[in-house]
Amino acid sequence: MHLRSLLSDLHPEVVARYYGCGTPLPPALDGATVLDLGCGRGRDCYMLSRLVGESGRVIGIDMTEEQLAIAKEHCDWHAERYGYASSNVEFKQGYMEDLAAAGVADNSVDLVVSNCVINLSPDKRQVLSEILRVLKPGGEIYFSDVYADRRIPQALKMEPVLLGECLAGALYWEDFRRIMQELGCPDVRIVKENSIALEDEEVEAKIGMVKFRSVTIRVFKMPLEDRCEDFGQLATYKGSIAEHPHAFDLDDHHHFETGKPLRVCGNTYDMLALSRYVEHFELSGD
Repeated sequence: MHLRSLLSDLHPEVVARYYGCGTPLPPALDGATVLDLGCGRGRDCYMLSRLVGESGRVIGIDMTEEQLAIAKEHCDWHAERYGYASSNVEFKQGYMEDLAAAGVADNSVDLVVSNCVINLSPDKRQVLSEILRVLKPGGEIYFSDVYADRRIPQALKMEPVLLGECLAGALYWEDFRRIMQELGCPDVRIVKENSIALEDEEVEAKIGMVKFRSVTIRVFKMPLEDRCEDFGQLATYKGSIAEHPHAFDLDDHHHFETGKPLRVCGNTYDMLALSRYVEHFELSGD
């Protein structure tokens, strides 16, 4: 289902004042339980509601009462719009650093998404640790956020204008990669990325020495090697994901054309074999 179609079915009040930096909506979600961190008015939650289907579940977490109040108002409206007997979306007030306090149990979620929110947290390692706690084995992290090509100087981290632009809290990419490795996820995949131009003169004057980019990443909760190793394994995409009949991109360097075997490393093989994507691939080798 295309983004334009999903957006056209949203209540106008949900779509208003959207602050994301991407669209973290991976495919093959039918029946999944999805957690959206920093859900705001629920835009992505309601699109995910459509993607997971009536048997799936979406949980939105946000710390802002005003935003959640608007999100909650439209649960029944979207359920009726989608033809569901009842809403499959639940909104909770809480902090992404402490998902347990919001009632999100260990190993209970298939997918965690976030849209330009984790950079706002003062304790990003704790957020990422909590994400991995609530994910089921084989579950997926798929989020978009802003990253920097160096560490942000401490003196600039509380600059109001930079905070407002979601730049002051941007994590240095290599620090993000190291944190994920320390938490047991050594293979972070980039799905897509775009450079961020600093168009405001005040922002450019303060932090123009740092290069920023918006990155959509994919990480799986599973045991993987710390580097890609070639064991002669093959993966053939079946073309069975409805929105991707001709090809599927796992990341920015694994493009699977339908019916065409592709030699993959051991980590890529496991990402497909041990996740919800397994039913969409023919895999050979061990």
